[in-house]
Amino acid sequence: MFTYQITIKMHETDAAGFLFFGALFTIAHDVYEAFLESAGFTISSILKNSEFLIPIVHAESNYYVPVSVSDKITVQLQVENISEHSFTILYDFLNEMGKIIGNAKTVHAVIDRQNRKKMKIPKDLIASLNKFK
Repeated sequence: MFTYQITIKMHETDAAGFLFFGALFTIAHDVYEAFLESAGFTISSILKNSEFLIPIVHAESNYYVPVSVSDKITVQLQVENISEHSFTILYDFLNEMGKIIGNAKTVHAVIDRQNRKKMKIPKDLIASLNKFK
C-alpha cells in the first residue's frame, strides 16, 4: 500500500467550506503521480519519452464524511487489478482519526504513444504495480 498525506486547501472546498466532491479526483491524481514517481515513472518522462501513455478510462468516487480547510487526511493507494492492457487503482481517504471519509477508483489503460491503440503493460510497470497489490 502506498500512503500519502495532505492538508485540505481552501481552493479545494466549496461555498459551504467543505471539500468539493470533485476535488477527491484531483487529490487522487496527485497521489497517483507521487505513486508513479516512487516506482520510477515520472509523469513528465512518460509524457515525453516513453513508448506508452496511461490515460484514465474510468473513474468513480464516494464521499462519506465532510472535510474542511486545514484538515489533514491520509490517502492509501492500492492496486486492485492488473490485466493485460489496463490496471485499476483504489484510493481510501482517511481523516486524522483514521475514519474513511471517501474513496475513489480509477482504471488506467495502457496505449501505444504512436497509434493510440491498446498495448500490453510494460513488464517494468507491471513489476512496480504488483508491489502495491
